[in-house]
Amino acid sequence: MEPILISLLVPLAVVFVVYRQMQTRPTAKRGILYTASAMIVVGIASGGVIDPRHLALSLGLALVEAVIAVALGVWRATTVRVWLDDAGVSWSRATGWTMLVWLASVAIRVGLYFAGGALGLELSTGGILLFIGLTIGAQSYVVAQRGRALSSTDRRPDTVVG
Repeated sequence: MEPILISLLVPLAVVFVVYRQMQTRPTAKRGILYTASAMIVVGIASGGVIDPRHLALSLGLALVEAVIAVALGVWRATTVRVWLDDAGVSWSRATGWTMLVWLASVAIRVGLYFAGGALGLELSTGGILLFIGLTIGAQSYVVAQRGRALSSTDRRPDTVVG
């Protein structure tokens, strides 16, 4: 995929994902995991994640980025409100804290992007897609797990879904 096209699609995808997280949604939906998987695959397939001229350095930075992406996704997942309705269906909705952690995630990713450039690595949009796919996937997985773990004692009958 062309870098310019990816550069335009990535912010749109992130805005769409964040918008959807701000809506009340069942935690059992798996569509976002497919989206995250597609972003990971396209990120890797588009190339540029590893710079062959600086193999050890680029592998190290890619590993650090992957760990940070997953950690940020898990952190965001802990800020999402998860509850059961009267029928026993688990629901989730992002909070203001989730938005703040999203902003931190973007700032950290931009910092990593420019750090790679400062270290002499070739910059690519494939790494950005990989990072976003990993972080969205981790968040979605943890929120879904939290929804499954709820028991009937966690019900909030006063919660209006909509």
